[in-house]
Amino acid sequence: MSRLYLILLILGSFSTSFGQNNLKKYLAFAQEQYDKGDYYYALEYYQKAMELDSQTVDILWRMAETNRAYKDYRKAEYYYAKVYDREEAGIYPSSLLQLGLMQKQNGKYEQAIETFKKGKKKYYKDKKGYLYQKSKQELVSCVWAKSAIIDTADVVIDKLPETVNTQNSEFGHGIYNGKLIFSSLRADSISAAEEVYTSNYKTSLYSSELDTLSFKQSEQIKDLFFEKLNSGNGSFSLDGKRFYFSACSEKGYNYTCKIMVAYYADGKWSNIDSLGEVINEPGYNTTMPCIANLNGDETLIFSSDRDDSEGGLDLFYSKIKNGNQYSKARTIRILNSLDNEVTPWWDAKLNRLYFASSWHNGFGGLDVFYSDYTTQFEAPVNAGIPVNSPANDLYYFNSNDSSFVTSNRIGVLFSKNPTCCSDIFMITPPKVEETPSKEETLEELNKRLPVTLYFHNDVPNPRSRDTLTNLNYITTYNEYTEMLGQYKKEYANGLSGEKADFAQEEIENFFIEYVDKGVSDLTLFRNLLLKELDKGAKINITVKGFASPLAKTDYNVNLTKRRISSLVNYMREYGNGVFVKYLDATAENGGHVVFSQVPFGEYTANQLTSDNPNDVQNSVYSRNAAIERKIEIQSVSYLKDNDKFAIVSDIPVKDAGVRKQGELLKESFKVKNESTNTVELNTIRVGCECVTARASKMIIAPGETITIDMEFDTKGKSGFTVESIYLSLKDQNEELRLYISTEIK
Repeated sequence: MSRLYLILLILGSFSTSFGQNNLKKYLAFAQEQYDKGDYYYALEYYQKAMELDSQTVDILWRMAETNRAYKDYRKAEYYYAKVYDREEAGIYPSSLLQLGLMQKQNGKYEQAIETFKKGKKKYYKDKKGYLYQKSKQELVSCVWAKSAIIDTADVVIDKLPETVNTQNSEFGHGIYNGKLIFSSLRADSISAAEEVYTSNYKTSLYSSELDTLSFKQSEQIKDLFFEKLNSGNGSFSLDGKRFYFSACSEKGYNYTCKIMVAYYADGKWSNIDSLGEVINEPGYNTTMPCIANLNGDETLIFSSDRDDSEGGLDLFYSKIKNGNQYSKARTIRILNSLDNEVTPWWDAKLNRLYFASSWHNGFGGLDVFYSDYTTQFEAPVNAGIPVNSPANDLYYFNSNDSSFVTSNRIGVLFSKNPTCCSDIFMITPPKVEETPSKEETLEELNKRLPVTLYFHNDVPNPRSRDTLTNLNYITTYNEYTEMLGQYKKEYANGLSGEKADFAQEEIENFFIEYVDKGVSDLTLFRNLLLKELDKGAKINITVKGFASPLAKTDYNVNLTKRRISSLVNYMREYGNGVFVKYLDATAENGGHVVFSQVPFGEYTANQLTSDNPNDVQNSVYSRNAAIERKIEIQSVSYLKDNDKFAIVSDIPVKDAGVRKQGELLKESFKVKNESTNTVELNTIRVGCECVTARASKMIIAPGETITIDMEFDTKGKSGFTVESIYLSLKDQNEELRLYISTEIK
């Protein structure tokens, strides 16, 4: 063996040993900084470790977790993807869930949907476990966000000036007596590299006086400063004499908090004390106080992780008597979840509680929600864009005509990471309100289309040839979703083990991605439609019907008409009848809405779908069959002279039954002019050279009925076949479609 080889071998061994020793030191030091909550410093040393070993899944995992804690969602997504590619959630079970959450916080809803669907399959063996439940809820949330992302408010959002916001984090609490009360995570001295040169790096309460133009330089509220504690949050009593806030000890960034009260007079806080154990239950976090007036009772609402919480921090309330007596705290169960519900704020004008949650349907991490209070709290509603974003949004409050939210969205002040820290943003109405043109209004409505609504087989009113129903769509939807268990059972019938489980997951995902989404889309569309009608708009809505091919086409035409009827019934019954005057054209402002029906029947259905009534697994309970049973709001236009499309046919489809190839099929259709004006047909358009058509006359008087003769040459055709002709009127774009369907043997 040569000397040179020995020298190289020794040097290589020394280098490897030296590198391994450094790697261990880097990882140990990085973990130490992570535990302290210094994620920026931890990332520096994890990066050094990556330079020595960029393939080990444990190091990739630590990079992912630390970037997530540092709120660098883009890098966290990258490293979670690396981890999952290597271990497929075998070593780190939550890697798949976390990947989806980071995709969501980066606004990649389509990718997140696919990831959460994978998560449901990965975690299905423990359906009561958090990983499965969270993946399922996030799938629902992302499907909702895809629709709601376009539903923006006409407002202006700006971050507050640097007299309030800094490159660290600020959290808004409210405006009282012309002063903004907020908390800020600040140090006395910080370098450009975000290194803290003092141990006094904690959250404290600040105030900033608001004049007519801007917020003045903020000042620390020294009376509420504690040398060894973090102070934050804040809410005044109904009489303005008491101020409730949080005081928290910390280990790293893990806080243990309790609620304090201070008496306030003449700009000074005094007699600072902790609330008793009825509120600050020993051994638990109790924080984020908010004072509300519930049916005349002064009430403390707060967040806590005590025993009867659903998970994480939940919302609780306690009635206050004589300013210093507190009833036993009770959970607000309808708002709480397996995740955190935090930062409550009470809107006294609307009797509405605002709060933030990372569970309910949202756009990102924490979103702002509200719950209206009558005799009890109602189900939570997302506060929408721009209050919310794919980042974390919390600490909502309003004052006069402005709203405020704390967020770490793109646009905050920062030194290194563009989403590391939170700023306070102000949301105001536009300075000059411009009335949108008709074209812009139509564009907003059409952006929400199609709205697709799904039905169970032969619903509503099974085995009926009626064209109308007394049911409304939401009734049929609720009954449909209650059948999910039956769908899962039938769809998985004959399968076993993992195949059966995955089949059940597939049909459940269909309900989430299609059936539930339809109702969400309808809600958004309905709200915007009502706004336009309230302005006096005259709107025509075209609704098309579809059906699976289980029944004959002429039967399905009536079925889809009933389904469209259920949508109209829903609009009539919604909001104690707010749409009735517009549907009946009796609104004083002239607003009017017409639903133009195009009942397609089975002729647009996927012909791979089983039409065997004995094969219910595929013809009724399969995803392929279920996806065909729908109606769609497909277009919105303005009405001309309050008239619908003038010509209609009571029987637009003729089913010729089973016929031999090469037969010439002949059918006649009755077409009526239902308008008050004489109309003229254009040339009849045909869909195939195998079809010819002629009209008994081209000019149709008001109320007159004409005959359309259609011939269909079946030469060269086989199987289930449909051919169409199209009737249009001069100076109009809309068409009436007539069909012949047949089964050619």
